[in-house]
Amino acid sequence: MKRLAIIALSLLCLLNVAAIFEKFNYLEPDQFKQWLETSKPMVIVDIQDKASFAAHHFPGSIETNAFPVKTDAEQKQIDPAVAAYKASGNDVVVVCPRGGGGAKRCYSYLKSQGVPEDKLTILQGGVDNWPYRNMLISN
Repeated sequence: MKRLAIIALSLLCLLNVAAIFEKFNYLEPDQFKQWLETSKPMVIVDIQDKASFAAHHFPGSIETNAFPVKTDAEQKQIDPAVAAYKASGNDVVVVCPRGGGGAKRCYSYLKSQGVPEDKLTILQGGVDNWPYRNMLISN
């Protein structure tokens, strides 16, 4: 029994270490600006909370209000974006407040739901650091 517990603990540690070294694709603001200006077909997954989304978001964004994407319920809020990807096959851009942990958790969830990494990016710096404020809309 003790041996089984040690093996289980070792596997858990390995999984946590693997998560630390997971790589993510980032999209620079200038590139995203160009995509927006040329109306590039894409799925924009906005995970900001409801108030932040209302204050500022990108045109065409899918409002998920899933931030910080730590629970199963928050992950399920991303499912409409999964469906949008599956229907279109377009590139997917994850937008969150600062492009940090919530965006990474969303990215990992999207990947687990079948969105290939070559179609998946995180907006570098998130919406809070977006340098082209005039391109944002509000409700």
